[in-house]
Amino acid sequence: MGSIDGEIPAVWFLISSIGFAVLTFIQYRNTGKNFNTFFLSFMGIIFFISYLILIIFPKT
Repeated sequence: MGSIDGEIPAVWFLISSIGFAVLTFIQYRNTGKNFNTFFLSFMGIIFFISYLILIIFPKT
């Protein structure tokens, strides 16, 4: 396993966004629409967009 050198690999953003999607589903199923559900879905979207940006515009 290589060193990270202070750089965050793009795959961690994808894993985090999937985790937020699962948490959003569980939260929505248990409590319905509330602030926490919207917050978790927003965080999932932000992390997925970050993943796409890192994939589309790689550091040279």
